[in-house]
Amino acid sequence: MNIIAIFGSPRVNGNTALLLKQAVKGAREAGAHVEEIFLRNLKISPCLEIYGCKTTGRCVIQDDFQKVQDLLLASDGIMLASPIFFYSVSAHTKIFMDRCQSLWVKKYWIDQVQFGKWEPKRKGLFISVGATRGKKLFEGPLLTVKFFLDVLDAELWRSLLYRGLDFEGDVLKHPEYLSEAFEAGKVLARTLTQQENFTDTYLQ
Repeated sequence: MNIIAIFGSPRVNGNTALLLKQAVKGAREAGAHVEEIFLRNLKISPCLEIYGCKTTGRCVIQDDFQKVQDLLLASDGIMLASPIFFYSVSAHTKIFMDRCQSLWVKKYWIDQVQFGKWEPKRKGLFISVGATRGKKLFEGPLLTVKFFLDVLDAELWRSLLYRGLDFEGDVLKHPEYLSEAFEAGKVLARTLTQQENFTDTYLQ
């Protein structure tokens, strides 16, 4: 199984990064190939809404997004981790998501897929932390992630959401969170493998 792990934190060793690294470790232990992408290290322009993608469904802006897009489309599973900024995902994450507008154009304008009339081909794991304990802290990000995954024919398989984590290393005070992320990565890989085996058997 091919899984892409997208690190959306501006901090290399931030809390979401540490959690995602555990999920990656779990997936690899279960036999998955995981490609790690650190958005802060890439040069990705915001979407300029020039609609150069209307012909082929591929963004015409040439930067590091092109490589990540190819990895996304070749994946069976997607792991995405982002801290919360003003009740939304990080700027790095949102810029990346907005560039996937080209995939929305490909799916709904060019291929004319009907809304809600598609079968999920991929599964997504979303990991997020926020400093506050607000009741609605994750409502906005979850909707954003859901519709981001939609353009990739992916369903939001599971979310790991943790409140009260702010400063770098806070998550280390909660080893149970790290264990949960490790197990989520392992289960995701196993679920994808079982799904693939079932599909192969069904098609024979």
